[in-house]
Amino acid sequence: MVVEDDPAIREMLVRSLGANYRVYQASDGQEALEALRVLEPPDLIVVDVMMPRMDGLTLARTLKGEHRTKTIPIVFLTGLDSAKDVVQGINAGARHYLTKPFKIQDLMGKVSKLLGKNS
Repeated sequence: MVVEDDPAIREMLVRSLGANYRVYQASDGQEALEALRVLEPPDLIVVDVMMPRMDGLTLARTLKGEHRTKTIPIVFLTGLDSAKDVVQGINAGARHYLTKPFKIQDLMGKVSKLLGKNS
């Protein structure tokens, strides 16, 4: 699942990841949470931190607190790059924390490793 409020970045992520994976998308944390309550839990979530309605940190903490979604790996992809931001992301449950601008190959490599696939 890709959770990103910027339509251009979201589309690029969906297109790139969609070449190897089935991808759900949401434009903010609230939309993602609502979708996750009715969809099968995804194998992984790529999420921005700064979004309207519900930010990525709140989404991650909520998911980590629910039995059905607590084991889903989360990769943050965000413009927030201070050491404090990274620590907050990891403490919220992120397995990886990538900062924008990013290289799509770096994200794809992390996704592939987390899912145990060579793509």
